Amino acid sequence: MLAPCVFYSYICIKKHFIGFILYKKQIMNITDIHVVYFSATYTTRTIVREIAKAIGGNIIEHDVTNALPESEIRLSGDNSMLIVGAPVYVGRIPEAAAEALKMVHGNNTPAVAVCVYGNRDYDDALLEIKDTLNGNGFRTFAAGAFIGRHCIFPKVAEGRPDASDLEKAAAFGKRCAQLLADAAGTDALGDPEVKGNRPYREAHKVPMCPTGDKNTCTKCMTCARLCPAGAISESNPCSTDTSKCIACGRCVVVCPHGSRAIYLPAYAEAAAKFTAAFSARREPETFF
Repeated sequence: MLAPCVFYSYICIKKHFIGFILYKKQIMNITDIHVVYFSATYTTRTIVREIAKAIGGNIIEHDVTNALPESEIRLSGDNSMLIVGAPVYVGRIPEAAAEALKMVHGNNTPAVAVCVYGNRDYDDALLEIKDTLNGNGFRTFAAGAFIGRHCIFPKVAEGRPDASDLEKAAAFGKRCAQLLADAAGTDALGDPEVKGNRPYREAHKVPMCPTGDKNTCTKCMTCARLCPAGAISESNPCSTDTSKCIACGRCVVVCPHGSRAIYLPAYAEAAAKFTAAFSARREPETFF
């Protein structure tokens, strides 16, 4: 039988231990998952949704593909976290995505950075997202680079993200959830080193823009309505304003009649070379 003083000490230690566990869980009780994404061809959206679903919670989406947020997104509560997803265009995230991220602010809020690229490379894009988030009051404790079908040369990474990619996205999300559950507060989360260089590589525009085939275009205006850059005129939806076009490929994937494509004479040769060089399957990379 325990002596009274020993028994009292045992009760005190147990009480403090239980209190510590409850306090720890209260700090990192993430209930709201804000998901901000730029996803012209919907592959980035597919990935970040899978990650958010695996983490589990109340998912609040902010699609910034077609427009900036109406007002700044500020996450200051202890129960919120952020996932940001953006595609990679020539090694960087789209300018419109970068502008949208400037409007997202945290208060030492946990965040996950995600980029989706077309099987060539993601260069500085993931680092660019992480740096932006950390500069806006977030703690980027996890990051991932995933693969989606190339938006200009769709034979590259065709069909991706596929079932294997989605499994890896879900596993990534579950790992994020475990890190949050195990951490005694945001400051206890890691700060992963991700691939990339500073200064970032210079941003370049792809000199190939889709246009519409006048023989098949029905002027339904789907492309004009959904173009993130406003590069398609409703008065002439077969044409494209090359000064605005970001070659994101959205008009190609949303056209219900397959009318939009890149019809430039040099495209076939460029596509053949790119496909030959970058068709070998690449796998997602994650950082914790």
